[in-house]
Amino acid sequence: MRSARIDRKKIIIAKNDELERHDIEYWKHASIKEKLQTITYLRECFYGAEATAGRLQRFHTVLKLK
Repeated sequence: MRSARIDRKKIIIAKNDELERHDIEYWKHASIKEKLQTITYLRECFYGAEATAGRLQRFHTVLKLK
């Protein structure tokens, strides 16, 4: 098995504020599907696969009326 190699043609050396502007522009133009896929991926990374296997938890709030 070969390890993945870095494509040195795609390395960018820039200041942090330039990279942030690039990221903001990228996400402005990303599709809803791509944004949801990224959110799902990040949830799996932080909370494990079971966090995205089911539905979102529902909860109810009961308010007493006067």
